[in-house]
Parts: sequence; structure tokens; C-alpha cells
Amino acid sequence: MNRNFISGLGLFLLALAFVMVILLNNLWFSGIRVDLTENKLFTLAAGTREIVEDIDEPINLYFFFSEKASEDLTTLRAYANRVRELLQEYALLADGKINLQLIDPEPFSDAEDRAAAFGLQGVPVNSAGDELYFGLAATNALDDQQVIGFFQPDKEEFLEYEISKLIQNLLVQNKPKVGLLSSLKVQGDMDMNTFQTTPAWVVIDQIDQASELQTITPDAESLPAGLDLLVLIQPHGLAESLLSSIDQFALSGGRVLVFVDPLAEMDQSQVNPVMGMSGAETSIDFPLLAGWGVLLRKDVVLGDAQQALTVSGADGQPVRHLSILGLQAQNFNNEDIILSSLETINVSTAGILDVLDQRSTQVDVLMASSEYAMPIERLRLKMLGDPSELLPDFQATGLVYPVAVRITGAAKSQYPVTVDGDDSVLSTGQLNVIVVADTDILTDRLWVQLQDFFGQRIVSPWANNGDFVTNAVDNLTGSSALISIRSRGRFSRPFEVVQDLRREAEASYLNSANDLQSQLAETERQLGELESSRDEQNLLSLSPEQEATLVRFQQEKLRIRKALRNVRHQLDKDIEMLGSTLKFMNIVLMPLVLTFILLVLKYLRLHQISGRRQS
Repeated sequence: MNRNFISGLGLFLLALAFVMVILLNNLWFSGIRVDLTENKLFTLAAGTREIVEDIDEPINLYFFFSEKASEDLTTLRAYANRVRELLQEYALLADGKINLQLIDPEPFSDAEDRAAAFGLQGVPVNSAGDELYFGLAATNALDDQQVIGFFQPDKEEFLEYEISKLIQNLLVQNKPKVGLLSSLKVQGDMDMNTFQTTPAWVVIDQIDQASELQTITPDAESLPAGLDLLVLIQPHGLAESLLSSIDQFALSGGRVLVFVDPLAEMDQSQVNPVMGMSGAETSIDFPLLAGWGVLLRKDVVLGDAQQALTVSGADGQPVRHLSILGLQAQNFNNEDIILSSLETINVSTAGILDVLDQRSTQVDVLMASSEYAMPIERLRLKMLGDPSELLPDFQATGLVYPVAVRITGAAKSQYPVTVDGDDSVLSTGQLNVIVVADTDILTDRLWVQLQDFFGQRIVSPWANNGDFVTNAVDNLTGSSALISIRSRGRFSRPFEVVQDLRREAEASYLNSANDLQSQLAETERQLGELESSRDEQNLLSLSPEQEATLVRFQQEKLRIRKALRNVRHQLDKDIEMLGSTLKFMNIVLMPLVLTFILLVLKYLRLHQISGRRQS
């Protein structure tokens, strides 16, 4: 009896000690974090820390997630837990300057009405009409609002960027100032045939709506002060003083978005968009590119057989145009935020950007051709009568040619002179430039359909050209801290070996199923013929041939069903064997290995101590 009492008391004290350890850990070490994940998923980036440190007045974050509606969505619940923990890291880092509220918007509740009032997206999850909310709303002291309507799991790599961008937008009260310098008539022109003004390009209107746009003429001597971003479109023939001003702007922390083109089709007013690609008489020359580490290849345009779009030829028949390209996701750097969710970007007579070996900058390719590409002489495109003329001589080089790049890092001034009595900036380590080797990417004809509806211009995009430019402007006008936040790893770590086994088995299963369907169709055809023959002979019973066919069909169907069951059984068997192997390794093998290593270390230590005593 005494022994049982002592044993029970020991277990009680052990449980009490365990609870005390947990309480003391939560009390004393709640602010200590150790991130052991491969991609440091729970370690906030330096840019995020800088943004959070700039918060001067409290920001309210409202995280909405429907617990009940997501009961059967285990993958989404795991991702929601990832988002919740990341938001808690933000609140912990802010030290009281971020008020985080976790809200479960149950159906027909005030919380659901609040989520809808913020503009969050409710996704129907059942036939009863229940909606699942999984978004974030934020407000500041001035009642400004920012919203992430729905956290999409396929954009997990950019989760931290989106949250930091939301906070950054609440800290900035004024629209960014964007300077636009273009040798093309992107802001509208006079149509000499009708003597009516033409509207600005749609993409320019989008930039104008999101920013404070300031036009800079190509004959200007210098840039205006206070710009956040400079957009250059086909900047050729600029005065040296203006080039020097652009150089100083970039070195002083200003961001630059450049569109250059070896054959800008809109450089002349009379241009056939498919056939008569006359373009500018001289190739573009923008000398600052070389100092930033890239060059626009002279007098050539990009041809790509794999990405070529179909246009009307000289005879009106459809033909693939090797220099009018539809770049797809496989041509994009999907790790860059401005391209992560885009599908198609159309370019026309685009150039090729060569990345210089001798450079001080970091150059990341944003868009590139396929391997089925080659340079085409610019003069040939200028004189082109029919796109089909390019096909016979086309020979892919097997190389991938950059069309757009992001340039960051260190650069030196190419015009180290005194500007307005002040010493010029000689170098920088924070260059931020995006260069695109095409200006036609901006034209309406390559990405948007325009309709006039009672005097209103209706814009219907059919490609992502406008999204690309808007994303680039949005990214470059953000703070340096925001730009530094790149894509992160994924929280979900799928069992890739198991998925491969499942895919192989399913492929085999589908092949067998297709065979079954083919045999069924053939048997039904034969039965139809026999039925027709029986009807013609007015037979009331099945003939021996019909009976044999039916028996053969039933036996064949049973055989294939058995094969399908074997495939499924083998799939489950392989997965179970893999699971058993992993369990053995984690539960038995690894502890034994670690124990063996500890015993060896203990033995070596004891042997070392024994040796010291003997000596």
C-alpha cells in the first residue's frame, strides 16, 4: 500500500513538474524563436523588419478564417495555420504597434457581416450556401483600409511580401510620383487621316490612375525633382545632360523602368501591325545600359518558333509569325513577384538583351525565349512582305535569349561631373532597374480589346501585358525594404515519392481503363450487328454465336476488372511499404543510430579520462 502511494505520488509530481515547465516556458521564453525550417519560413525578412519598425501609429490586422466551414479542408486549414502563425510573428515583432485580431466569421453572424463589409471574398463550400472566408483586413489610425481578399495557397511563396505590402500601403499616404519620358506618342496623338485626337495607350492610363504621373519631354535638360520612379520608353537621342541626370537619379536610389526596342513598330504613324513593320529608321542607343551590366543586341530582333503567334498572311491565310510572340509561364521567372501569377505576355519584334560578363550588378532574367529561338536581322523584318517568308530559313540555335531583366546591386556613375553645383553620386549599392527589350508590349493591339459604349471606352484584356507593367510599377515604387522581400519557400512539404508512385499507378490504371472502354465499344458493336441479324431472321432467342460473344465479353470484363484491382492493390501496397520503411527509420533506426553515436562518444570520453588517470 505504501509502495502504491509512493508510486502514485511520483507520477503526480512528475505531471506537476511537466505542467510547471510548460508554464515557465510560456512565461519566460515566449519571445524566443528558433526557426529550424529549411527555407526559414518563420523568420521575417530584413525588409519586413524595416517596414514594421517604421510603424509610428498602431495598425489593426483582422484575420478572418471560417473554422466550421473548413472542417473537411485539411490542406487549407494547415495553410491557414501557417498564415496565422506568420501574422503572430508580425505582431510580436511590432511590440504593440500591430493589434492582431483572429475572427471566425460564422454564418449569419456579425463577424460575417464585418468580413463582407471589408470586401473579403466568401467562397461557397456546400449546397447549403455556407461561405468560407480566408482573408486579411487592415486599418490605420486614419481609417484607411487595405485588404487581402483571399489567401491563395498557390501563392504561398509570396505570402510575406503580400502582408508586408499591405502594411506598407497603410504607412504611405500619397501616390508615388512617376516620371514618363517617351519618344513614342503613348499619351495620345493626332490622327492625320481623321484629324481627331487618339487616346492614350491603356497601360499609360493605368499608370496615371495609380500614381502622380509627370511627363518629361525627350529634349529636357534634366529630370524634375522628387520622382519615385522614372519610366523610359524608347529613350534615344537624349542630351548628355539629361543622360547624366538619369544616371544620378538611378545612383541616388531612384527606380527606373526602361522599354527599349530594336524595331519599335509605333515609331512611325503609318504602320501595318502585321505586314509593314517599318519602325524607326535607326536602332535604339541608350548608353546607360552598358554601365548597368546589359546591352541591347544591335540590329537584330528575336524569333521564336515555339512561342510564335498566328496572324493573317499576305493571302489572308493564317500563318505563324516568328517575331510576334506569346510568352507563357515557362518563359517567366516565376520567383519574381511581378510575374508570379501571370499567364501570357505578348511581344512583337522584341530585342535581345545580352548580360555582360564584366559587370558589378546582379542581373536576373525576368522573361526569356524558348530554346527554339534565333536572332533575325532587323532589316529583314523592315522589308517583310509575308510572315511565311521567315519560316524556310529559320534554324533554332538552342539558346535562351533574355527579353526582360531586373538589375540590382552595385554600379558606378557614367557621368561623374558636378550637377547644379553639387557633387555627383559616384557609386551605389542599391540600383533598382527593370529593362524590357520591347516597346510594342505596351501597345493596345497586343493585349487588350477596346469597345466604345455610349462614349465610354470599355477595356477587355486578353493577355497580361498591362498586369506586367502595373506590377512592375507597383513593385518599383514600393520601399527598398519591400522590394528586398523576395519569394520564400513553401510550408507544405508533399510526399513526392508517394505522389510519384500514385501517378504511376494511376497512369497504369487509366491505360487499363481505356483498354476496357475500347473493348466494351467493340463488343457493343458486335452485339449490335448480331441483334440486327436476329431481328432480320425474326429469332426470339440468342444464337450460339451471340451466347458465345456474351460469355466472352463477361469473362473479359471480369479479367480487366481483376487487373484494375491488382493495380490499385499494388499502389496501396507500395505506399504502405514506403510508410512502414519511413516509420522504421524514424522510430527504430534513427534512435538506434543516435544511441550508438552517444555510446561511442561516451566510450571515447571514458577512455580519454582513463588514459589521463594512468598518465
